Amino acid sequence: MVRPSTLFALGALAATAVACAPASETTTQASPTSSSASTAPGACTKDGLALKTPGKLTIGTDKPAFDPWFSDDDPANGKGFESAVAYAIAGQLGFTRDNVTWATVKFDSAFAPGAKQFDFDVNQVSVTPDRAKVVDFSKGYYTVKQAVVALDGSKVASATDLAGLKDAKIGVQIGTTSLQAVKDVIKPSSEPNVYNEQIDAVNALKNKQVDAVVVDLPTAFYVTAAQVENSKIVGQFGTASGEPEVFGAVFEKGSPLVSCVDEAIDKLTASGELAKIETEWLGSAAGAPELK
Repeated sequence: MVRPSTLFALGALAATAVACAPASETTTQASPTSSSASTAPGACTKDGLALKTPGKLTIGTDKPAFDPWFSDDDPANGKGFESAVAYAIAGQLGFTRDNVTWATVKFDSAFAPGAKQFDFDVNQVSVTPDRAKVVDFSKGYYTVKQAVVALDGSKVASATDLAGLKDAKIGVQIGTTSLQAVKDVIKPSSEPNVYNEQIDAVNALKNKQVDAVVVDLPTAFYVTAAQVENSKIVGQFGTASGEPEVFGAVFEKGSPLVSCVDEAIDKLTASGELAKIETEWLGSAAGAPELK
């Protein structure tokens, strides 16, 4: 998820219309693929948690860590949507910022099989059945849609539906739900150009090597505001199944922390804090047209 952190002013952009879904749509959906179990009384207190480092909560994310999910490539500063959410969850578990440490974890490594160096990871990881075979997920903390970004005046910039993208050469990052969405929803006539890093896809758009890129909607606003001049969001679209796509915290398979983080997310939702964080960092409504 590569976005230069030069535009902290995205917060101002968010105040107008920058979001993937209205705050009211920030659902805390329990993933049917999560293996969380009921938690014993007291197990979700700071002293009762099974942690990688006793007394410290270790949270993973990628580096660089980009807006609007983080700010200034510094997850520890509490700025950006996912940094704020992570600290809010930590607070519910009884941790102050001094007792939270951040581990650098590549995006696709977070949900790969095997032992983890983090207690949980936040990095715009969508909950999917395939991923949940090898890791556990929390309830969703954000509902997301995909978006198409193109250069102004390009052959796809004026597309009003998915059919208008059939002949487009599309750039997308490997290992993402954006790639799966291109294949399952847009179904372009030619295979998409797949890149190891999102910045490579963005640069391909700049250099007119692709007609469009597909990223999650908040990232699309950042791409058009800070990364690619004379670009526009063509539109947004949902999943092939019609089921909402949600971001969840990632855990090592079988982690006893899942139910505790689920409980924290429930409390943040009920208090309105999660919606407040979304509004502050992502805005309350996107305004991008729907592509069907």
